[in-house]
Amino acid sequence: MKTQYYTATTIDGFIADEDNSLDWLFEVEDRGESPFGEFFAGVGAFAMGATTYEWILSHEKAREDPSAWLGPYGDTPAWIFTHRELPVVPGADLHFVRGEVGPVHAAMTRAAAGKNVWLVGGGDLVGQFADAGLLDEVILGVAPVTLGAGAPVLPRRLPSSRLTLTSARPVGPFAYLTYDVSPPS
Repeated sequence: MKTQYYTATTIDGFIADEDNSLDWLFEVEDRGESPFGEFFAGVGAFAMGATTYEWILSHEKAREDPSAWLGPYGDTPAWIFTHRELPVVPGADLHFVRGEVGPVHAAMTRAAAGKNVWLVGGGDLVGQFADAGLLDEVILGVAPVTLGAGAPVLPRRLPSSRLTLTSARPVGPFAYLTYDVSPPS
């Protein structure tokens, strides 16, 4: 079981634009070669921040059409880190939480039942897991686009001594880079 940050990023290291939008990603033609399905088959639980969750609700209209959530994620339990009340996607296994990532990670690991835990984003949330020594792997799908500004992949320093490249491969127009992450010393 691994705790993985699997995300798409621009060449200049942004996961969302200045308006927290992922529209830039959907402009990149993946030619049906996305490895997401294979990746998600190994996921037993996942977490995201409120901004990411709200973007899915808004962009995918998941409240109005729960299949927009249930299609890709099924009944896999999700933890949403937030400090405010958020609408619920009908039929989705959602847990709204706040506070330290350690206890939530323990609950997610139990729920994952031997499968991987996926950290969707944003970068600051993932950084909290990395700071706590709870991030095992980073998988970046680098898209052939630059934004110049926006939400960074990880808005903190992770020294190269903590990252070991284990895989680099082209998938359609994307370059997929996989790094093992060691705990902080």
